[in-house]
Amino acid sequence: MKLYSKEYGEDRNHPPLVLLHGLLGSLVNWQRIARSLAHTRRVIVPDLRNHGRSPHDPDVSYEAMANDVLELLDDLGIPEAVLIGHSMGGKTAMVLALRHPERVERLGVVDIAPVAYSGRLAFLMDALLSLPLEQIDSRAHADLLLADSIPEKAVCDHMLQNLQRSEGGWRWRNNLQALRDGLDSISGFPEDAFVQPYTGKSCFIKGEHSDYIDQHGLARIQTLFPAFELMEIRGAGHWVYAEQPRLFLDAVDRFLTLQDS
Repeated sequence: MKLYSKEYGEDRNHPPLVLLHGLLGSLVNWQRIARSLAHTRRVIVPDLRNHGRSPHDPDVSYEAMANDVLELLDDLGIPEAVLIGHSMGGKTAMVLALRHPERVERLGVVDIAPVAYSGRLAFLMDALLSLPLEQIDSRAHADLLLADSIPEKAVCDHMLQNLQRSEGGWRWRNNLQALRDGLDSISGFPEDAFVQPYTGKSCFIKGEHSDYIDQHGLARIQTLFPAFELMEIRGAGHWVYAEQPRLFLDAVDRFLTLQDS
């Protein structure tokens, strides 16, 4: 699948960075970070399948998403890249590193572990799917209708970035139904997607107030990514790079400079 993507920066002396967004996100989520990193690196930010401006497909498996990113690297003539992914994008990056380690110079994973999660997003996606699109006259109206089921303003605003007006009325830009149908797959992690651990340098960046990386997750990380380093960002939850962008950029900079040591 040909992914829609944007590029920032032109440095050709280092492997380019590829930033992968999370579930119900898009490349827009990374723009602030991408522009900052582009001062010293070439940065590529795609919309993953079923998100943003990329094509839709009922296959939401991590194998498919990893293959899409691999195809993007091939199309851009990139033999090796640094992958940094948040949440679902982090799992996609992990699968690509495990299956094609020769294409991943190093791996950055933001607030997610290679384990299954349950009961975190179903209610949110069900609320979005129940929104009566034919009755909506503005995003503000949609926000009002979602207020009871999604009371967190920041979360609701993030979700409504995917709501788009077209000639036929309002629609979801992402393939919301396919993502909901495949939520068990997205919440899990494919245990048969790899043969051996990824031994390249890897960094797992977690938010201080997030519980997405617990002791069980750390054990799996140790098994699959033995050369990993864990960094914790103070004052951040799951949306690490949005909540503490300066500290996140500092952590990424430390991670990237390790390649010269």
